[in-house]
Amino acid sequence: MSDRQRVRRLVGVYDADGTILGEISYFLKARLGRAHCALCDITHGMVRERDDWREARSGLTVEFATFHRDDQPEEVRGVTAGRLPSVVAELEGGRVVALLDGDQLAACAGDPEVLVERARSAAAAAGLDLGA
Repeated sequence: MSDRQRVRRLVGVYDADGTILGEISYFLKARLGRAHCALCDITHGMVRERDDWREARSGLTVEFATFHRDDQPEEVRGVTAGRLPSVVAELEGGRVVALLDGDQLAACAGDPEVLVERARSAAAAAGLDLGA
């Protein structure tokens, strides 16, 4: 039996607000070079979720949920503490552990497969079990 703590789900938090106004504002600012979210670059195209992101995410053994800075769960907010975008792991016991920060997400260069691999590696390094 493993001593690793089991991950219930991965959570990505965008550096953008989820309201209609927030979405429009981010879209316009991003096009003008005034806003950037590396997680958005990985998961979304110009308007909708990327097919290659859905495919990469489906290779995970746990759910990968996404939230915006204004609608992230309180337990997650306590760990991200305004440092966005980020990816955290919610553990079966309820604890939340930071996995990837904005710089690490930017280093994925918009590639969903790289994000999934880096999330797996970060979880393993933290002694977390993502399942088989």
